[in-house]
Amino acid sequence: MSDAPWLTLLGIGEDAPDGLSAASLSALAAAEIVMGPPRHLGLLPDVNAERIVWPVPFADGIARVLALRGRRVVVLASGDPFWFGAGSSIARHLEAGEWTALPGPSTFSLVAARMGWPVERTECFGLHAAPMDRLRPVLARGVRMIVLLRDGAAVQDLGAYLAAAGFGGSRLSVFEAVGGPREQRTDVCASELPGRAFAHPVCAAVEVLGKGAALSLASGRADDWFDSDGQMTKRPMRALTLSALAPRPFEHLWDIGGGSGSIGIEWLLSHPSVTATAIEPRADRAGRIKHNAARLGVDRLEVIEGPAPQALPGLKRPDVVFVGGGLTAELLGWLVKHLSADTRIVANAVTLESEALLSAAQQRLGGDLLRIELAHSAPLGAKRGWKSSYPVVQWSVTL
Repeated sequence: MSDAPWLTLLGIGEDAPDGLSAASLSALAAAEIVMGPPRHLGLLPDVNAERIVWPVPFADGIARVLALRGRRVVVLASGDPFWFGAGSSIARHLEAGEWTALPGPSTFSLVAARMGWPVERTECFGLHAAPMDRLRPVLARGVRMIVLLRDGAAVQDLGAYLAAAGFGGSRLSVFEAVGGPREQRTDVCASELPGRAFAHPVCAAVEVLGKGAALSLASGRADDWFDSDGQMTKRPMRALTLSALAPRPFEHLWDIGGGSGSIGIEWLLSHPSVTATAIEPRADRAGRIKHNAARLGVDRLEVIEGPAPQALPGLKRPDVVFVGGGLTAELLGWLVKHLSADTRIVANAVTLESEALLSAAQQRLGGDLLRIELAHSAPLGAKRGWKSSYPVVQWSVTL
């Protein structure tokens, strides 16, 4: 076998073959096999290679293409394969030197050029197989988004979602087959989408307008964003807790005693690279955590139903642990014994018994103890006074 890459990831647009570069045409001419969706295969010029339709679901095609190792293979993808495309899903199964990529102009670039929008200040989403709720964290008046959609019917879903969120006045530019001879643009208000069908491939440029509620960018979002049975770290305490947890890129959190999931959800809202697992012993609360996470656009939150520490072995190891419920000496002992050095732990205690546990742990292991007392104004007869919440003791330590 030659040292040359056997696999080429080729990005093509709707203007193929006219829009193919010389390098792309050369790769196709040398190919023994071309794999791709039927629509992409139909855009190709005449080639001598065998054509194989990429199967559905997408994952089934990975093993098939890997079985062709050693032959000259071209895999087709839309535009830039590494921007909400198939590129990374395929490349992670290959060694360096086995593959090369010839990207085309991405749909995001083409649409931004049509709209006159700077791509670096435009939110970009690929919702081919993802829910509309992924948009929720960025929905705010003035935001611009380019959204790749599954099919024509999803255009109506997008309009309905924006209207339900209070942003029905948003301006949509719907693009069909952008970049090709069939390109068509429809400018419309989100709440007034025409009943006609839109043709695949389709995407929408959205300028968000309306009086809908927007998620704060700061930790400590309002409590009413979270469905709860009352078992929830309230807003001011949540902000202080997220500050102590101090999320950093690519870190993984264990949220033990998830309750409503508010801590894990706000952790995930801090950066797209961070991950989290919520551990909750009650089935009803575990379901509520999943619902809250999905509604706020962070359905990547993993939810484990079970008590801690029994449910912890086998989970992805954390960089940070938060204990908000179910604090016991057994749990603290397990964490100290099994977690690696440099793991950060933050635990909140309300009862005298749990406070004593944290005080003893701080004496043994160090770290910081913080006593937090909050009060809010409330009616006091005909006037107002301060109503104090239970004080919270917070222990923060790096193992």
